[in-house]
Amino acid sequence: MILYELIDYEILRIIWWALLGVLLIGFALTDGFDMGVGALLPFVAKTDVERRVVINTVGPVWEGNQVWFILGGGAIFAAWPPLYAVSFSGFYLAMFVVLAALIVRPVAFKYRSKRDGATWRSSWDWALFAGGAVPALLFGVAVGNVILGVPFHLNDMLMPRYDGNFAIKFIGLLRPFALLAGVVSFSMLLMHGAAWLNLKSEGVVAERARRIGVTAGIVAMGGYALAGVWLGVAIDGFAFTGEIVTDGPSNPLYSDVAHGGSWLAAYAARPWIIIAPIMGFAGMALAVRGLTVGREVSTLLWSKLGITGVISSVGLMMFPFILPSTVNPDSSLTVWDASSSHQTLFIMLVATAIFMPLILMYTAWVYKVLWGKVTEADVTGNSDTVY
Repeated sequence: MILYELIDYEILRIIWWALLGVLLIGFALTDGFDMGVGALLPFVAKTDVERRVVINTVGPVWEGNQVWFILGGGAIFAAWPPLYAVSFSGFYLAMFVVLAALIVRPVAFKYRSKRDGATWRSSWDWALFAGGAVPALLFGVAVGNVILGVPFHLNDMLMPRYDGNFAIKFIGLLRPFALLAGVVSFSMLLMHGAAWLNLKSEGVVAERARRIGVTAGIVAMGGYALAGVWLGVAIDGFAFTGEIVTDGPSNPLYSDVAHGGSWLAAYAARPWIIIAPIMGFAGMALAVRGLTVGREVSTLLWSKLGITGVISSVGLMMFPFILPSTVNPDSSLTVWDASSSHQTLFIMLVATAIFMPLILMYTAWVYKVLWGKVTEADVTGNSDTVY
């Protein structure tokens, strides 16, 4: 027996679908509060010292947190090549905007305190705001478009094709439901950033963060509930109409898919997945409660639970679809027909089993070393402070 045949192709595909979800959730839980803090910066900190406090709560960790984004992109490229090709070609301009915002953020961190001028520092503060707010919004818009389906088709050579130029495709992403998903994402990460500032700062900064975080959490819960109702009454889902081959070749054109019915039918077929939206609502509600009464560690943990539940609910509801096509449903990408080869998935799984625990242990160690609040005395009395 060949070594990689120790694990069935079908099982490997499910494992890598789950690992992709883990990487995306890991990114949202870690870099998510960085983006939330950046988006909150102009509103929770009024003086230069307060802004330095806010920036220094995430300054030592944002680079490590962003590794999850790189890992997620790498996993899509290696484990799901058709998904990488279709999403990056269709969302090209949106991806460019997100990457531009993520590039501006490290520049702002490094250059903000290089000069003392108020205009100079204020400009970089707004750059940090954009570096947090723009990705937080557009990631949600992207998820909304995935749920709605994307207007692409695959030719006989499995090359993706879209109608229109980059600008038209970008504007086409701004559909009402997708914008609602963007609002949910943005407000949820604002709440997450507020929970982080509640833990890492004190005084007026923490008080402002709690106040904004409560409002953001309520908006996130309301938007999430509205999205669920919208899905049930006005948005068609996707479903297989023919035989499902779970261990066949990675060619979406071999599948028969129809656009119709409801995504929420997944809850009738797999009732256990209801745990995901329950986690989402419960986590966000308890995070709002924690912000209201001033709890610190538990509030951040509840916020993480809420984010995990919201993201998981999308993946579990859509399974096995990864990126549906509205113009040619048979071109839709699914877990069963958009993966890399059996051998590739096995080799990647072995590498992941070795290196993922190391990454998690290192991350835990870093947060342990950096545990504690950032105070005004820390940023004014330490000449070695970078930010």
